[in-house]
Amino acid sequence: MAHPVGKKEESRAKILASAGQGFRRHGFGGLGIDALAKEAGVTSGAFYAHFKSKAEAFRAAVSRGMAELADGVDHFRREGGGWVARFVEFYLTERRTCDLGESCALQSLTNEVARAEPQTRMAYEAELRRTIEGLASGMVTGSTQGDRAKAIALLATLSGGISMARAVNDPALADEIISALRSAAEV
Repeated sequence: MAHPVGKKEESRAKILASAGQGFRRHGFGGLGIDALAKEAGVTSGAFYAHFKSKAEAFRAAVSRGMAELADGVDHFRREGGGWVARFVEFYLTERRTCDLGESCALQSLTNEVARAEPQTRMAYEAELRRTIEGLASGMVTGSTQGDRAKAIALLATLSGGISMARAVNDPALADEIISALRSAAEV
C-alpha cells in the first residue's frame, strides 16, 4: 500500500513544481486552475485532489520557492570561506539569466505575495526569516542586529536589482544594473 502514497506524493510534487513555474512566469492572476493543471500534465480534477484552490497551490508554491532560496543560502554557507560573495555572484548570473519560470521566488513572487491572503504572507515570511538568518551568519558587522540588517539589505538589493535587469529591453542598461548591484553588494 505504500506505493500509491509515493505515487500521490510524486504527483503532488510535479503539480507543485509546475504551478511554481507558472506563477513565476504569469503571476497569480495570469493562470486559472485549468491552465495550471494543463502545465502539470494533469486534469483539473487531479489538481483539485492535491490543492483545494488556486490560492492554496500558490501558497504551497511560494513556500517551496522561498525554502529553495533558504536552502541555497545554507548550501553556500556549508561551502565555507567567502561563501557570501559566491552566493551574490550566483544570484547575479544564474538567477538573472535563467528562464523566469525557474527564477528565484524572492524576485518573481514577492509582488504577488504582497497582494495575497495572510496565510500566504505568513508562509513567505517564515522562509524569508530563515533566509535572512542564514545570510546574516555570513556577515561580519560584529553585531547580530547589524548582520541581520546587512542581510536584509543585500537580499532586497539583489532581488530588486535582478527584477529591474530582467524588466528592461536594453542589454547595456541591464548590464549597467548588474554592475551597480555588484558594487552595492560587495561583502
